[in-house]
Formats: sequence, C-alpha cells, structure tokens
Amino acid sequence: MPGAQYIALSGLRSRLEELDRISTDIANVGTAGYKGQRGSQRAADRPTFGDELQTAIDTVTTGTKIDFSTGAVAPTGRPLDVAIEGSGFFVVETDKGIRYTRDGHFSKTGAGTLITSDGATVQGADGPITVGPGEVRIDEDGTIYAGTTKAGKLAVVTFGDANQLSRDKGAMLRNDAAMTADPVAQVTVRSGALEGSNVSVAERLSQLTNASRSFESLQKAITMVMNEVDGKSIEMLGRR
Repeated sequence: MPGAQYIALSGLRSRLEELDRISTDIANVGTAGYKGQRGSQRAADRPTFGDELQTAIDTVTTGTKIDFSTGAVAPTGRPLDVAIEGSGFFVVETDKGIRYTRDGHFSKTGAGTLITSDGATVQGADGPITVGPGEVRIDEDGTIYAGTTKAGKLAVVTFGDANQLSRDKGAMLRNDAAMTADPVAQVTVRSGALEGSNVSVAERLSQLTNASRSFESLQKAITMVMNEVDGKSIEMLGRR
C-alpha cells in the first residue's frame, strides 16, 4: 500500500476517535457534574520504510485528558442536591467498586440510604449515609441532618494528580492509578444547587463540524489514490 494511503488511513482512525469523544461530550451536556474531554494527536514516523517512503507518517492519538474546570452552579431548590465549591469529589460505591463524581443529585431509598441518581451508595466520612425521618438539611461543611438528628457527613476527597483519574460512565470517575484519596480539609458545599456539565455545546459542535469535514476529505483522498493505483496497474498490464 502506498505511503499516502497509510497517512490518510491513520488520519481517518484518529478522526473516528475524535468523533467518538465529541459525541460523548455532547450526549452528556445535561449530566450534572460531567467533565468534558480533550484529545491530542502527534505524528509517528515509521523508520522501517525505505528512503522512497520517508513521507509515510502516521497520525496517532495520544489519549484523552479530562477537563476538570468547574461547571456553572445553578440552584434547584432540592435539599438533597449538593454542589461542591472548589476542588474535590463525592465518594460513591457502585456494584463495580468505589467511584468519584461531582454529580450531587442525591435521593434516598425507602430505608433512608443516600444514593445517586443511578443508584450508587453515597459515602460519608464514616461509611454509607442513612437519613432518618424529618426535614433534611445539609450544612456547608457537608454535615447532613434529618430534623435535629445528625445523619452523617459527606465524604469529599481530592487527589495529588486528578488527571490520572479515568472516565467510568457519565460523571463517574475511576481511580485506576490507585492514588491516595485525601479528604478535603475544609470542604464547602452548596445545598439546593447542582454543578452542571462544563461542556460548551457551541465549541463541541464546531469541533464536530471540523472533524467530520476532515474525515470526508481523507476518505476522498484514499479513493483518489486507490483509483490512481488501480488505473496505473490496469494500464501497465494492458501494455504487456
């Protein structure tokens, strides 16, 4: 296969990955606490090719990085909606283990267990939080009360390098790097409010348009090269 086709095919692959990333971000624009992703690319030389193919350079992705900038915080009026001010993540337990999130849209089960919108158990400083009967109140330090009874305190943690966290699903993050989760010393939360997604729809739509056009151009380039190669092959065989 000619070097030009390798270049175009590697470009197609990186554009597909970019389109997947952008579409995931757009799909989660309405997900509370969701953090967008940013991709990067680099050129990868293939030195095993001969001098005649030194122009064969692949385009490869170097992974995605999560954008941890804060989303807009909007009031909801629900006592169990909570937004973190500053750095930190809520700790929740799913059926696949501990996860971390900025999505503070909580509710409680019939037994009073505090859970996320998808059923994960919200963790407190001393384990799962159970909220008894009575009006629920969450103080700025994350302490939860049911009436006058203290139900627990939200666990809010931070990491030395949050960029090592991995996307799980939606606003959920995994600690695949096994970093130490340090409790935030002076946490401040806002009850009755939620942090929205930090994804800019306008920016992602612009990126989507550019990636789609680039993908189409590379497809046309491959078609032209293939037609040229096939045409020359047929011409040479015809001469024989």
